[in-house]
Amino acid sequence: MAHLRSRRRLALAVPVVLSLTASLGFLPAAAQAAPRTASTAQATDAENFAYLVNTKTDHRTIESVKKAIAKAGGTVVVAYDKIGVIVVHSANPSFAQQIRKAPGVQSAGASRTSPVTAAGTTDEGAVQYLSKAEAAKIAGSSTAGEEPLEADQWDLRAIGADKAAEVDPGSKNVTVAVIDVGVDDTHPDIAPNFSASQSANCVSGKADTTYGSWRPVDAEHYHGTHVAGEIAAARNGIGVAGVAPGVKVSGITVAQPDANQLFFPESVVCAFVFAADHGVEITNNSYYVDPWQYNCMDDPDQRAIVDSVNRAQLYAQHKGTLNVAAAGNSNNDLDSDALVDASSPDDSTPVTRTVDPHKCFDVPTQLPGVVTVSATGVTGAKSYYSSYGDGVIDVAAPGGDKYKIPDTPSKNGRILSTLPNNTYGFLQGTSMATPHVAAVAALLKSTHPWATPAQLQALLKAQADNPGCPTDPYDGNGDGVVDATCVGGKRINGFYGFGIVNALRAVK
Repeated sequence: MAHLRSRRRLALAVPVVLSLTASLGFLPAAAQAAPRTASTAQATDAENFAYLVNTKTDHRTIESVKKAIAKAGGTVVVAYDKIGVIVVHSANPSFAQQIRKAPGVQSAGASRTSPVTAAGTTDEGAVQYLSKAEAAKIAGSSTAGEEPLEADQWDLRAIGADKAAEVDPGSKNVTVAVIDVGVDDTHPDIAPNFSASQSANCVSGKADTTYGSWRPVDAEHYHGTHVAGEIAAARNGIGVAGVAPGVKVSGITVAQPDANQLFFPESVVCAFVFAADHGVEITNNSYYVDPWQYNCMDDPDQRAIVDSVNRAQLYAQHKGTLNVAAAGNSNNDLDSDALVDASSPDDSTPVTRTVDPHKCFDVPTQLPGVVTVSATGVTGAKSYYSSYGDGVIDVAAPGGDKYKIPDTPSKNGRILSTLPNNTYGFLQGTSMATPHVAAVAALLKSTHPWATPAQLQALLKAQADNPGCPTDPYDGNGDGVVDATCVGGKRINGFYGFGIVNALRAVK
């Protein structure tokens, strides 16, 4: 994931890419959140704020709610009638309270705590770019039949992806959409497999399919390009190889174009609906939806966020799309009784709070039917940063670990992949593990074209290799302190779920 809060987007130490997990019962569609006296997102009535209004899906109700929105001082940005989600802008500080009282409204709330035109701040950390000298050293270690930089891709060998490519590199009829900060489709490793017709920019909450709209705004928005290369970098004698080098990859941009690179819920709703309506088989979600790391169901604004994004991702599932998401880089136990969230809301002033992850959800990773992914290093052990949780993690995959040094030319334990402007670099995080799983799912979809999302998830779990819980106390960074406790057995446990995915087994 890539922005620098505890788990996500682009970066954990160098940078680690911060990201996201899985299970809910869910939202009673008719349950109505109680109005609050004042929303933290409605402090300035001279500025527009963004809202999500969730309704029944019949035409009469939606039209009635649209009239109520206008009466309450709101302007409809886009209405997703098929799922009953309406994105609204309003300068009325009481908009949410008013619209929740309208007939047919099932939940409504602010999608952020800052005005729509919030300013960005400086990113922390920077990606480790591969220098020309390092690239030459790696290329000198490559063997016949390998890509020039493949000698440094320990992650491919860890899941048998190098051998899988010889059996079946994946089908051009399968597309993985990278919902992220943008994908540089001009990169020579990505261009051969890029699907422009299944790409868009969803930042506003409404899909913009203008040619090139999906590209990152600058080189600092590198996260999506790195993810895309991990999935489907072509075996074309250039640079690196993807886990599924024969499948298609597309880009759906949802991150704000400023330095914060925030992923607001209306953008993510747009992305899931667009992917579903454009025949995407798998989505990769290496992020959590801002501004809340965990969305608590007793808060009407956060409840509306969970409701709207869940409607969109369920719509995608029903249309045949498997959604894969990252567990996060906080080393949090997502099955614990309580977690401390000191980063939310991340678009204004964070307030430290204690949350129950069974009632306050990481979105989209903890939504029903979403595949939740933890990260491993070169030894196969859980990465020091990776969040985990018994009954939450579905599968694991290589995401990199700077403390675990591989026998590669660079001796870099992170993941090497593509970056904008025809460059390459290393990142680590559950954001890097997730595309490995999405790519293996694409290989499974290639060999089982009629498999439903639920069947694909079952296949992912069936082919995984589970190392089981470690026998010694887990000390991820080697400082002598126990960092996490694995719960479960050899078949299913909190560190690896059903196990580490296996690309070779997927194609056999």
